Amino acid sequence: MIRWLWLSLMVILLDQASKQFAESMLTLYESVTVLPFFDLTLLYNKGAAFSFLSDQGGWQRWFFIILAIGVTIVLIGWLWRLKCEEQWIAVALSLIIGGAIGNVIDRILFGQVIDFLHFHYQGHYFPAFNVADSAITVGVAIMLFDALILAKKRE
Repeated sequence: MIRWLWLSLMVILLDQASKQFAESMLTLYESVTVLPFFDLTLLYNKGAAFSFLSDQGGWQRWFFIILAIGVTIVLIGWLWRLKCEEQWIAVALSLIIGGAIGNVIDRILFGQVIDFLHFHYQGHYFPAFNVADSAITVGVAIMLFDALILAKKRE
């Protein structure tokens, strides 16, 4: 199932290209309305999801890099051992791997993650995110779907 790593590569390329596009088209904190509930807003995040630990002195950069690389190694090992009928898990793991590496690239090169996708509703704003974060979220959702529904069908 290691052949699914092409999907990880596609996530990485799309993530990095979209972040470079956002940086070239927007200035920091600038918002461009795309839809009534969706803006492109350039933000930088030195922390993890929802800016967790972003206000720390810089040690979190290396912590998140090491954590993401460690998790990626574990997930590649898991992907390597999957059976042919576990294709949805392979897709999920590949999405998570691609997302993790996409954000690691940002942390290594810039010391922070580039976020620009910004949803809102009636004055309530969801934290900005990026393609890598989306891939991780979709990957986790697929894993949950597989565990709760598909695994029972395979048995």
